[in-house]
Formats: sequence, structure tokens, C-alpha cells
Amino acid sequence: MPSPSIPSTRPAPHPGELLKTHLPKNLSLGDAARRLGVSRQALSAIVNGRAAVSARMALRLEAALDVSAEYWLTAQMRYDLYRARQRPPRGVKPIG
Repeated sequence: MPSPSIPSTRPAPHPGELLKTHLPKNLSLGDAARRLGVSRQALSAIVNGRAAVSARMALRLEAALDVSAEYWLTAQMRYDLYRARQRPPRGVKPIG
């Protein structure tokens, strides 16, 4: 069985922060949302860190920005795990 990887304790950015760097500066959020086929509100929620990148959104971003869906989902996973580690579960006992 492979050994588990060592968890990172570095802060992980929300994928919305990463998305900001991939969008052209001269493209409005509304125009980007239209090109992605989503509402401006949905895209704004991601860009502003209020919503997660779903698998469907990751596929939309992949098609529009030529950045893999795996990149977006990995960024979301890292962010989620970092946040979860800020409040580790209590009452867990080793199984093995």
C-alpha cells in the first residue's frame, strides 16, 4: 500500500483567485459568464470565493480557457482540505 502524502499546511487560495489570473483583463465578468454559459451571479460567486468550482464548471473552464478541469478541481480540493484542517474533526479514534 502506498504511503500517504504529507498534508500541506500552506494556505491554499480559493480557485476564484486563480480564475481571476486566467481571465483576460479587458473581459468583463458578464462577458466571461456569457462565454461560459453561466449567469454572472454564478461566476461572481466563484471569483469572489463564495462558491466552489464544481466538476461541471471545471469542464466549462477547461473548454473556455484551455486549462484542464483537473487543475480547477485540484485547486478546489486543496482549498477545501486547507479550510477543513483549520477545524479538525473531534472524537476520531484510530481504527487500525
